[in-house]
Amino acid sequence: MALSRKDKEKLIGWGDFVTNQYRATPVDLNENASQRLKRIAFLEANPEEWYKYYFPNFYTSEAAPFHIKATKRVLANPEFYEVRSWARDLSKSGRTMMDVLYLTMTGQKKTVVLVSATYDDASRLLKPYKTILEINNRLLNDYGDQKALSGWEEGDFTTRTGISFRAVGAGQSPRGTRNDATRPDLILIDDIDTDVDCNNPDTIQKKYEWIEQALIPTRSISVPLLIIACGNIIAKYCCITEMAKKANVHDIVNIRDQNGVSTWPQRNTEELIDLAFRTMTSSSIQKEYFNNPVRIGKLFKKVHWAKCPPLRTCQHVLVYSDPATSNKDNKNSSRKFTGVIGYKGGNFYLYKVWLDNMTQQTFVNNLYHANDWVKERKVDTFKTWIENNSLQDPFWEQVLKPLIKTVAKLLGKFPLFMSLDKRKKDDKYTRIEGTLEPKYKQGCLYFNIDEKDNPHMQRMEEEFLGVAPNSKMMDGPDGFEGGVWIIENVTNKENSEYVVGHINNRKY
Repeated sequence: MALSRKDKEKLIGWGDFVTNQYRATPVDLNENASQRLKRIAFLEANPEEWYKYYFPNFYTSEAAPFHIKATKRVLANPEFYEVRSWARDLSKSGRTMMDVLYLTMTGQKKTVVLVSATYDDASRLLKPYKTILEINNRLLNDYGDQKALSGWEEGDFTTRTGISFRAVGAGQSPRGTRNDATRPDLILIDDIDTDVDCNNPDTIQKKYEWIEQALIPTRSISVPLLIIACGNIIAKYCCITEMAKKANVHDIVNIRDQNGVSTWPQRNTEELIDLAFRTMTSSSIQKEYFNNPVRIGKLFKKVHWAKCPPLRTCQHVLVYSDPATSNKDNKNSSRKFTGVIGYKGGNFYLYKVWLDNMTQQTFVNNLYHANDWVKERKVDTFKTWIENNSLQDPFWEQVLKPLIKTVAKLLGKFPLFMSLDKRKKDDKYTRIEGTLEPKYKQGCLYFNIDEKDNPHMQRMEEEFLGVAPNSKMMDGPDGFEGGVWIIENVTNKENSEYVVGHINNRKY
């Protein structure tokens, strides 16, 4: 069968890797047994020197402080969970491979499972381990021949000394994984997330549940388990972000630190970083090198941040809310939006936003927070609107309206004086495109720069940049569109329908 050009390039590349392994690890044939044992003891007592000696073709630059600290953590803690979100070119996989081989060669770990997005990916990532154990002259000289006479297959092999390595793809059954009577004591997860999967939260949820409910339980309770997960934060919600919540350490290292300086200057100089970035888009740079997954959509390429004028000077001020259509009081329903929008001199400003998956109780509390926030800025005249189309009307009457009265009573406030947005709406993308996109192009749409570090405004930015016909996350821009549309079309009219309470002495 004729090989494709791509397959030929891979084969040539792998051949170069094998050749470099042979050439990079020569041994001293004049060394006697006593000298060899003394040298091995010194190297094992000094892991950094161990790495330099056995892997000179990987250890091409002096390690950075974060490399050394990470290695010390995993070598000192047999029962540990670490997530490494190191930027590209910071040697996530290479450094972790050296950690794993140190632990296995020195007898501290025995059963290794390497997991990736698919079995083929996991097998590919495991292949360098297998090749190194076969042909690294220095390892062979000091730790003996590792290649077993049988059971030495791609993706699943056991050394002569009894160390097993197995590749597993996400979703594949890992049950029964063991080395004789030993269950996994080292789980390595590498590149578990994919861009395609991150577009579907349900897929991420299922994959993460597989990690927690199928993969990790392959362990033995009585044997310490080390978990190392390597992966960038390529989406706000991905397996890496979820694993990080359970990990002992989530080590986030970007290509440059908070002062804009290279985190591994021994390898990546400022000049080399600048040269590489010249050919990349800002979204790619942020995702791959700064763990900041900014998704650029079809309409909006960036957010226009501005110092907003004092709210009380605006011609129109509006609090607009979208409660989503679900009447289930749980945090996993659609994101709910409440925003403070101001209009002045032809420009629309998003001053403040509450955007998240939240209960109806929290949503109603945010309605009061938004109104209080506006009043604190000495705004005398503003209106509060809430989306209430025909699909939501029963929800409004049966759930939200009574809840608003209940919260008012708990807070000792009058129930909110609100207007209902009953207009018949097209799909989200069409409305956002029709209402917001022209103003964005004209430079009339601004986000409050004072709120740039607020997680709610960050979610708003993410959704705004991700607006696209097939996007499932547009609840924030959808709510913003509703408020802008009201200011344009309804604010100066007197035909609003007011609901929920009146200013009188009645107690609710």
